[in-house]
Amino acid sequence: MAMRKREEDEVFPNAAGIDVGGSSHWVAVPRQADDEPVREFGAMTDDLNAMADWLLSCGVDTVALESTGVYWIPVYEVLERRGLVVWLVDARQMKYVPGRKSDVQDCQWLQKLMSLGLLRAAWRPGDEVCVVRAVVRQREVLLTEQADWVQRMQKALVQMNLQLTEVLTDVMGMTGQAIVRAIVAGERDPKVLARHRNGRVKASERDIERALTGNWREEHLFVLGQALAMVDSLAQRVLECDAKIEALLAPLGCHEVELSGPGKRRGKNTPQFDARTALARWAGVDLTRINGLAVTTVMTILSEIGPDLSRFANVKHFCSWLGLCPGTKVSGGKVLSARTRRSTNRVRQALKLAAMSLSRNDSALGAFYRRLCSRMDKPRANTAVAHKLARMVYFMLTRGEAFVDQGQQHYEEQQRQRSIDALRRRATALGFQITPAAQTP
Repeated sequence: MAMRKREEDEVFPNAAGIDVGGSSHWVAVPRQADDEPVREFGAMTDDLNAMADWLLSCGVDTVALESTGVYWIPVYEVLERRGLVVWLVDARQMKYVPGRKSDVQDCQWLQKLMSLGLLRAAWRPGDEVCVVRAVVRQREVLLTEQADWVQRMQKALVQMNLQLTEVLTDVMGMTGQAIVRAIVAGERDPKVLARHRNGRVKASERDIERALTGNWREEHLFVLGQALAMVDSLAQRVLECDAKIEALLAPLGCHEVELSGPGKRRGKNTPQFDARTALARWAGVDLTRINGLAVTTVMTILSEIGPDLSRFANVKHFCSWLGLCPGTKVSGGKVLSARTRRSTNRVRQALKLAAMSLSRNDSALGAFYRRLCSRMDKPRANTAVAHKLARMVYFMLTRGEAFVDQGQQHYEEQQRQRSIDALRRRATALGFQITPAAQTP
């Protein structure tokens, strides 16, 4: 009777669990499926194929796979290609269970939780999205490394007391690059270097000349030249990524979208191709029309989730997956905490950065952000605005709606009218009547 009861409680009776490792993988199947329900397989491709053969021979149809580093990716692809339903499971879902810490016990516990339906599968987009995502992430890594080498350039300049950062906003701007390249080429005269000043630079040639009067030390000049060479090399790698992304997006652009309004100002990290049009043709809508969403932000969002959001039942599920919705920690009918959960979701991070850019934006979203900052701290306001941006992205992608900015003035007038209506309701409840003040001529 106990055995029958246990089998009735199983949601996935033919489930398997895999504890993923770097050199080997431990696999557990139901006890009745094989005389040896736990086996170890190597990490080579023929080992993965043997694992898939054994799982199919045991009648397994669903596999729970622990997302360990990047080791799970080959296992996932092989099993999915063989027709098995693979659930990618976050290891944090099992970290609170004490007393089980070995590879054998881990895979058995994973199989048990999966069979009882106590795990949640992580969402992995389709292959076409994953291909674009890999290149976009590589581009972001290169830009991060390039920024690190720019900081090394600045450090070498400061060590020689060349205060270029005090007179130029960006060392990698037109004037800054010209001066640094001249220094690396052998020029040491501050007057000659100051002549590279662009007309748009606020500092005068005299100010730049004074900033470039320093101590020319050979070791720091060597580091400066090395750093500049690395910056140039990484810039070339970024251009190669741009070309690859453009080639990948070309066959995905199946929508005809009319781009209305002028494009946003190009940033120094903006792709060197018409990414706005390519992304709009892929998504079916122009997400860059949303205030705060630059082309690079939209490229990050679409490369992570793709244009198809049918995986999410509604906008609340989408925002919850991003980790932007309020938490629910309730005990005894009392709300203990409503803090959003921590998450490393790249879309979440991109939206929060976009929300920060709205602090001085003359739009309805900018006014909304400033109104929130007036009554709460900036991190909370930033999360709330990112939540609003996520909802806009969801509705645009699922409904095909175009974004229309009502403007800051319309938003402020709307908020004023809401305040007046609230005052009238409050006054009526207290037995008073509000009368507008007479306008003075």
